[in-house]
Amino acid sequence: MNNWLNAKVIAAIPIFIAVNIAAISVWAFNISQQSMPLILGIIAGGLVDLDNRLTGRLKNVFYTLIAFSISSFIVQLNIGKPIQYIALMTALTFIFTMIGAVGQRYSTIAFGTLVVALYTTLTYTPEIHEWFINPVMILCGTLLYSVITLIVYLFFPNRPVQESVAKAFCALGDYLDAKSYFFDPDEINEIEKKHLNFAMKNANVVSAFNIVRTALFYRIRGQHRHPRTQRMLRYYFAAQDIHERVNSTHFDYQQITEKLKNTDLIFRIQRLLELQAQSCREVTTSLRQNKNYQFNERVERALSGTLHSFQLYREQHIHDKDQLIEIQTLLDNLQSINWQLRQLTQETDDADHLARIHTDQITGLKNISTAIFSHFTFESQLFRHAIRLSIVVFLCCVIVEFFQFNLGYWILLTAVFVCQPNYSATKTRLRQRIIGTFLGVVIGSLLPYFNPTLELKLGLVVLTSTLFFFFRSNNYSFSTFFITLQVLLSFDVMGFNTSAALMPRLLDTLLGSAISWFAVSYLWPDWKYLQLDKVSHKAVQSDATYLLHIISQLQFGKSDDLKYRIARRNAHQYAAALSTTLSNMNNEPEKYKAFLQQGFDLLKLNYSLLSYISALGSYREKMNTLQQTTQFLSGFYPVAKKIIYSLENIEKIPPSIFAKLQKNIETHLKELEKQEMTEQDRTAFSLPYQQLNLITQLLPAFYSYFHKEY
Repeated sequence: MNNWLNAKVIAAIPIFIAVNIAAISVWAFNISQQSMPLILGIIAGGLVDLDNRLTGRLKNVFYTLIAFSISSFIVQLNIGKPIQYIALMTALTFIFTMIGAVGQRYSTIAFGTLVVALYTTLTYTPEIHEWFINPVMILCGTLLYSVITLIVYLFFPNRPVQESVAKAFCALGDYLDAKSYFFDPDEINEIEKKHLNFAMKNANVVSAFNIVRTALFYRIRGQHRHPRTQRMLRYYFAAQDIHERVNSTHFDYQQITEKLKNTDLIFRIQRLLELQAQSCREVTTSLRQNKNYQFNERVERALSGTLHSFQLYREQHIHDKDQLIEIQTLLDNLQSINWQLRQLTQETDDADHLARIHTDQITGLKNISTAIFSHFTFESQLFRHAIRLSIVVFLCCVIVEFFQFNLGYWILLTAVFVCQPNYSATKTRLRQRIIGTFLGVVIGSLLPYFNPTLELKLGLVVLTSTLFFFFRSNNYSFSTFFITLQVLLSFDVMGFNTSAALMPRLLDTLLGSAISWFAVSYLWPDWKYLQLDKVSHKAVQSDATYLLHIISQLQFGKSDDLKYRIARRNAHQYAAALSTTLSNMNNEPEKYKAFLQQGFDLLKLNYSLLSYISALGSYREKMNTLQQTTQFLSGFYPVAKKIIYSLENIEKIPPSIFAKLQKNIETHLKELEKQEMTEQDRTAFSLPYQQLNLITQLLPAFYSYFHKEY
């Protein structure tokens, strides 16, 4: 396949074909007045286009058309009745926003349904006497897009999920690069920044993995599974294993870097990590270009050189056994990453994983209702956003109806698209919307001077609509610029005075943006509800659950079952949620940043804990092959379970009890280290002891944070 035919281009093909067909229909049947609702119907269909297998896509189209029909017709019947219309739009906004509690797919369709209500209002023209024409044209546009996207899907059935996997490996490459920074001997004192950067990159990986997991979940539900889907499933599990290996921490980076800074070993480790990061990006490139991945032998040579360098270092530091074991464990993980990357070149059919993808789903009317009503509290960001957006819609509608602005409902459209669930996202979207609209109005003002023909106008509508979709997900300013041009061109095609629409478009955008900014700043702003304690509590609880699953598998043998991977995913999810919370706090107004440093300290603590636990997780394979002695069984697991108990109850344990528990854990770990055992057993079991020691050292800091001595 040609390199230019990437996932973004494929995603834009349906809109390009659909708008072309619409433009030809407008020209052939001389229905210029109906061109805007037809094309906006196509755009609405694109806004709710969800990746799925064929039967899933057909269901989505069916539900979308029903939702769009109800929304469009009910709004059309209430246009011209101010009180009913304002009440209807306010109620629809609240209901459709709250539906997001059921899941992302429902949220997408619900938001698209709200947008269709706005499109119905914007394209209403009193000159057309048949009241049903407007909704019908919007639905025809949506149906046209849906049919085209189904046809395109038949030609490229696996490209969306393949692109998701490509993005996951790209994020993994950035994560490996962030890991390599720890082994820079010239930047030893920048360790705090490196930890924070590593945590933020982990949040990106978790987000990318979530998208892949959902895409694969919907692809493998049917009876027939495409070989390409099985291949992507194998890539996904390889990426998960690489992530766990990279996330593992076996030592204090500052101390190990200080000890290795004058050796070539530290440079080799850093270079190996950088080459492995580059290999992940090569996987990304191969997936996007639809080519077979070729493992770069430079990575293998770099690993061999690193192992040889370590052998020389071992001979020179033979008495520093603990440090040698720590470095050996790190190199074992790097070897495992190499193995995972190499096995991606092999075409194997691993059917064992096919039934073990899990994603949260809410089904059944009772469960859906419960999920929605559980958010009816101001502690829920979704509920706050629903109330806030409903007030914004109400206010916009009242302003338009009271002042009778020409094309005034552009204010409402802008407000709905700009107003995001949190302040920082709204601020970014607001700035991009204003810039894009301003540039669109400037360029649009020049169009009449060229005196374009109808054919040229329709061609430009096709071009601007396609570019709007092409840039929609990665450059909102460009996207807004092209949709502004598209709207102005559509007005011209319909026979309206484009010049008269320029200033209303710009002023309405400014007013809608201002209303949105005011809403997120003063109506239940998120910074008043950013409960760092609650998020951190869930993060530590999920870490404890993750550790519990690892300890169980160490004790009874490795079994990479679904429950273990769910526990691991949840731990990373809550770590990512903690990163996101702090990122949001960092972007809020300056006066609300009082506890930011405390939050970043907590983020580092939690990420260190997760890294130490991940190191134990990656050790499960070795423990399965070792003969665990009675001494080890009777000593290691009881103290591990005390640590898990401490993490699970960190907020509830009284200070005196915690002090005794901490001392008890430390005493038991010291006794374990002093136990008589063979040199082979001591070497084999040193890592589990070491990781428990590292976790134990974090407990007082966690306790101090949750009890506000921090």
